[in-house]
Parts: sequence; structure tokens; C-alpha cells
Amino acid sequence: MRRRMATIGTFVPVALIGPLSGTAFAQELTVESVAVSVDTLWIVIAGILVFLMQAGFALVEAGFTRAKNTANIVMKNFMDFSVGSLVYWAVGFALAYGGTSVGGFLAYGGLGDSFFLSDRAQSSTWFFQVVFAGTAATIVSGAMAERTKFSAYLIYTPFITGLIYPVVTHWAWSGAGWLTDIGFIDFAGSGLVHLVGGVAALAGVAVIGPRIGKYDDEGQPLPIPGHSLMLGALGVFVLWFGWYGFNGGSTLAAVGADFSSVMVTTTLAAAAGSLAAMVAAWVFPVFGRPDPGMTLNGALAGLVGITAGTANVSNFGSVAIGAVAGVIVVFSIVAIDRRQIDDPVGAISVHGVCGLWGLIAVGLFESVNGEGLLYGGGLRLLGVQIVGGLAIVAWVGLTSSVVFRLIHRTFGLRVSAEEELAGLDRIEHGTSAYPEFTEQIADPRILDPVS
Repeated sequence: MRRRMATIGTFVPVALIGPLSGTAFAQELTVESVAVSVDTLWIVIAGILVFLMQAGFALVEAGFTRAKNTANIVMKNFMDFSVGSLVYWAVGFALAYGGTSVGGFLAYGGLGDSFFLSDRAQSSTWFFQVVFAGTAATIVSGAMAERTKFSAYLIYTPFITGLIYPVVTHWAWSGAGWLTDIGFIDFAGSGLVHLVGGVAALAGVAVIGPRIGKYDDEGQPLPIPGHSLMLGALGVFVLWFGWYGFNGGSTLAAVGADFSSVMVTTTLAAAAGSLAAMVAAWVFPVFGRPDPGMTLNGALAGLVGITAGTANVSNFGSVAIGAVAGVIVVFSIVAIDRRQIDDPVGAISVHGVCGLWGLIAVGLFESVNGEGLLYGGGLRLLGVQIVGGLAIVAWVGLTSSVVFRLIHRTFGLRVSAEEELAGLDRIEHGTSAYPEFTEQIADPRILDPVS
């Protein structure tokens, strides 16, 4: 019996770990090959968690918008990753990590190098990076929801996953980029993922304009309630869950890597962000109550804010970063709304504004090496972080604006007024996410105050 248990005990790790690594599969099992396999396993699992965030984004966007556009939102989020994966496989990964760096700005390589992922040894790296690319792309969907042509959105998605996002990741994550050379820190993507998505979203909204009925004749914002707070809340829970792969997996290793402390700072920042946003909305006269939507966005703001420095700040620092992000997102959403920038889900504030805050926060709170301003490190790192953030804003703002304006002038970016009022589900997809709800239970004017 003992011999049998010993055999099983030996077989199970080999069966589970061995196939995950080409090295371990091809050679005799060694301590080094097991370490490689465990690291690979961790990266793949973390990537799967980040992939689940696509579902979280779809739930948040659907919940915070009207029922008549739910199927359209499902399609956009689903095709974000489908189209984005193919483009990142063909082009994006090579521009970020392949070949030779061109002045630290972008990479290039031949068909036998990194285009079309010809090197199987990079499979785990590609998988972990493609889910990040999908995240950057899907942020744009929420800000432009309820009035964007589905075909136009499909045209834009390849640009962010195939060019815009890969270039900025090469700057800081390839090991050969110019931001790496000056000491820029963005551990998991407050700037390289979330700021990218937030700035691209702002560029898209600036071109497409607000939804019909969002502003009165004097330009004052009017409420257009989302159809399901429960879907929105579930989406935030899913995103929070997936963020453990987003931040924890960015250690890029399990053996010898302190990913558990990353889990702690991630959790504390999210919790502090939700609490701070709830309190801010409660005392802010515009709300005057503990607003659920702001509280949920506060958690996401805390997560975005901590993502850059999650491995470089103390637990107290993570609480401070998350709390500030939670307050920022409340006032940012209100300020942006008042400037007639219509963002149904608050994506520009959550990902763009708080993504920039996350970069700046590293320059203030970096404690591992004592480089943060508040830890006696002076202004050097803070300056580097600001430079990096401004460079990302400039690159993404310029390229996204050009792409959206070209689409707008050629294929058309926005649906007609009649189509917008009828709902994108019926017009764009010939279906409805809630046929009984929208056709039988209530008059459409009750369900949609703009109709």
C-alpha cells in the first residue's frame, strides 16, 4: 500500500507539471525543470483569471446601461477578445516583444521571429500578455456604449491591440524600452493598460458625442439609469477576483517570487477605494447618500490605482493609494459629466484618471527601495512617473483620435438617432437580451426615460 501511494505521489506532480514545460517534458525531471513548470503554471492560471475579467467588464457595462443595448454590449466585449487575440498573435506581440528595439520605441522582427508567434517557447508569455491587451481594448467599450456602430467598433479594436497598446508595453515591459531605461515603474499596468484604455475612451467619446437625452437645453446632465445594479455589482466582484491574476501574475513567477504580498496590497487598495468612494458620495451634495454605483466604481478605482505600485509599496501605502483613488473617482465622474463628456460607466475616470494617479502614487509611496518622495527618495522617481504618464497620454491620445476621426469620416462611428432610440440590440443584431421584459411587461417609455 505504501509503495502504491508513493508511486501515485510521484506520478501526480509529474502528470500535472511536466506537460506545462517543454524543458521538463523533454528532459529528465529536475529541480530546475519543476521550478520552470511551476512558474509557467502560475502565469497560465493568472492569465485565465485576467481573461475572466472580460466577463466582469461585460457585466459592469451591461448593468450600468439600458436593457435595449445589452446584446450589443455582449457582442462588443466578446469580439474585443476574439478579434484582439488574432491581431495580437499576428502583429501586436511582435511590436511589443519581438526582434530588435527601434530606439526603445517599438520592436520588430521577421515572420520567423515573433510575428504570428512562431516561437512556441514564448507561448505562456504571449497568453499572459494577450489577456492584458484585451483588457485595454474593452475599457473603450463602456465609455462609448449605447450609440456606437458595431462595425465601427470592430474596426477600432485591431488598432489598440495591434499597435497602440503594444508600443507602450514595449516602452516599459520589454526590457529594452526607453521608459525602462529611465527607471519607470508600472508593475502591472495602471498606465500601460488602464491609462491606455481610459485615454482611448476619452478620444472616442470626444468624437462620437453624448447620448441623446443626456443633457438638457442648458447643457446640464440628466440621469439615464442603468437597467441592473445587480449585474453591475456582480461584474465588479468578477473584476476584483480577476485582478488577483492581473497583479499577482505580474510577478511572472511563483518560485521565489513574493506574489502573496501583492495580493494583500491589491485587496487593501480595493477595500479602501470602495469605502472612500462611499463616504465621498455620502457627504458630497450631488449625491448626499451612500451611492451604490459610486461605491462599486470606488473599488475599481482602488484596484486601478494600486496596479502600478502593488509590489513596491507598503500595506499602509496601498490603503492610502486606494483611498485617494476612491475619492478621485467620485469627483472625476461628476466633473467629466458636467463638461458634457458622456461616459455611461465612468470608464474614463476609473481607468484613465485613476490610472494616472496610480503612476504618480508610485513616485510618492515607493517603499521597497526607498525611492518614493514620502520615504526620502526625493523627486527623481516622481518626475520619471509623471514623464511616463504624459508620454502614454500623448501617444494614445494622438493615435486614438486619428483612428476614431478616420472611422467617423469614412464608415461612420455613430448610429442614427432613430437607431439609438430604438436600441442597438434590435437594429444592429436583430435580437433582444430580454424579450419578455421589453415587449410584454412595460411601456418602453417607463423603461427608458429618453424614449
